[in-house]
This record gives sequence, C-alpha cells and structure tokens, in this order.
Amino acid sequence: MAKKPKKKQQQSGGTPATVALTAAGVPFTVHSYDHDPSHPSYGEEAAEAMGVSPDRVFKTLVADIDGALTVAVVPVAGQLDLKGLAAAVGGKRAAMADPALAERTTGYVRGGISPLGQRKRLRTVLDDSAGLHETICVSAGRRGLEVELSPVDLAELTSAVLAPIGRA
Repeated sequence: MAKKPKKKQQQSGGTPATVALTAAGVPFTVHSYDHDPSHPSYGEEAAEAMGVSPDRVFKTLVADIDGALTVAVVPVAGQLDLKGLAAAVGGKRAAMADPALAERTTGYVRGGISPLGQRKRLRTVLDDSAGLHETICVSAGRRGLEVELSPVDLAELTSAVLAPIGRA
C-alpha cells in the first residue's frame, strides 16, 4: 500500500511567513515579481519591481552576536550597523552570520529570508526607521515574494526590539 504524501503546513502556495501572518490574523498584502538572478541586490530588486521606495522595503539579515544568531531588519536603502545591532541586544561583538548557517537555522534561502515563520525563532531587531511608515515590505520567504504589513504588527509578531541599527 502506497503512503499518502504528507500535507504541508503551507496551503495554496503559502510560505511559513504568510502562514504565520494568516494564523495571527494580521492584515498583510503579498507582492510577487519575477526574480532576476543576475540582479546585484535582492532588496533593491524588490523595491524596483514593486515600485516602492527603498526606504519602505526592509531586508532581513542574520548576524552572529557573541555566538548567538540574531535577525536584523533594515531598509534596503542603507546598511546594517553591526555595532548598533550588538548594542541593541546588549552584546559586544557582531559579525554577519555564515550564510549556510543562516539558511539552515531560518529554513529560508539567502535573498528570501523572512523575519516571520522561521524554522528556529531568532531574536529580532527592527530598525526604528520602520516607525516612519504606515506599512513596510519584508521578504515573504521566497525570492520574488514580499509581504507588506504594519511595522507595529511585524514588531509584535517577531517580539522585535526597535533600535537605530541602519545607516545610510
């Protein structure tokens, strides 16, 4: 007797991020676009494809702070301030995490790491500039897929600390 395939938690093409948002009852909008593998920046590509200001599109980066993986969510228009990130969580040293470790830990591929629905929930720091916008866009867990939601909802769902961790 053949085994039936297991149903995935994600229904109708959802990602763990969109499944988490739906389960939480949070309003969000999904934006999809054709990902160009030759584009030099995933975040800038998303902003261009959606016609959204790069200040409102946030990238999800994984850093190692004193041996603990931490998620940083910063505008694609700028860069992550590693010293500011470490300070935001009371750490001393911060460096970008090994990409393969970030992928294994979050369950997402580089360029598609979402702050939501991660395999292992990591502490999260959201750049305080997110509060300047009614909504922001973050990866929905796949290259070419973004979710737009309130920064307040994102901070709540990820238990994020808000801090000035981005720089121009």
